[in-house]
Amino acid sequence: MTDAVTAQESLEAVLKGEIIRMYQDVADNPEGEYHFFHGREAAELFGYDPLWLDRAPAGAVASFAGVGNPHLRSGIQPGETVVDLGSGAGLDAIIASWSAGASGKVIGVDLNPSMCLKAQAHAAASGSRMECHEGRMEDIPLPAESADVVISNGVINLSFRKRKV
Repeated sequence: MTDAVTAQESLEAVLKGEIIRMYQDVADNPEGEYHFFHGREAAELFGYDPLWLDRAPAGAVASFAGVGNPHLRSGIQPGETVVDLGSGAGLDAIIASWSAGASGKVIGVDLNPSMCLKAQAHAAASGSRMECHEGRMEDIPLPAESADVVISNGVINLSFRKRKV
């Protein structure tokens, strides 16, 4: 392995740890101050319907750390399978499940296994169904062509390998 490859892998490992720590902190301490918008204020800023935010579990809303609103253009239909890359505490997956309905399916993918557990707990609390897999968006742990719709809310910005994503 070349020194450049080793250096990049080392940097990626450090940043992966920092990303997990930072977003875990937002989920565990949503009242904290961060260098980015988060929580209900951010969701409203990005055009989330206040009725969605009232309906979703408070913890999912408080832990929101997205950079936009994928639901404005996702066009999710009943019965579709939706993959949410970087599902975090689950707000986008929960909203997607409302659109996909009882015959649809929502699958979260997150780098942090504890966030998957948190997202699934929030989904269950909202009456939604969701499965979540620990994994990297560069190597999604699902079979090819297993989704009708893929949503993401800023997590692609965190990847070193955007072309692969």
